[in-house]
Amino acid sequence: DVSLPFDTVHTIMSQQNIGGASSSNDEGAGSSREQDRLLPIANVGRIMKHILPPNAKISKEAKETMQECVSEFIGFVTGEASDKCRKERRKTVNGDDVCWALGTLGFDDYGGALKRYLHRYRESEGEKVNQEQAGGGSGSHQPRDYLD
Repeated sequence: DVSLPFDTVHTIMSQQNIGGASSSNDEGAGSSREQDRLLPIANVGRIMKHILPPNAKISKEAKETMQECVSEFIGFVTGEASDKCRKERRKTVNGDDVCWALGTLGFDDYGGALKRYLHRYRESEGEKVNQEQAGGGSGSHQPRDYLD
């Protein structure tokens, strides 16, 4: 069973600029910079530390290896979801498309966990909107374990 706390999953899911800011120097047309296709190593290290015991150390090589793996995995799944959207003549990949891609690629355990996260995330977002409409303001949102 895949289980991560909500705040960790939310951090992963809300990455908007995966590779960081683009550089102004031109490295040739068609070549993409390594850092533009990888998750930030600091985020990868933080997620790894969250899972390990507090006194565990993580080598730079281990972080870099994991950075490569998770970035490739995200690209693989996103590419499959994007292909589905293109065939359906849609321009936006959504969470349901990613869940579908995980299942299609044989990652059913992750797809199920992500579907549960997505459902609960949407519920919590709906609750936030309802609170704001009722004048409750932003309120405090307690992280929960969304993938149990």
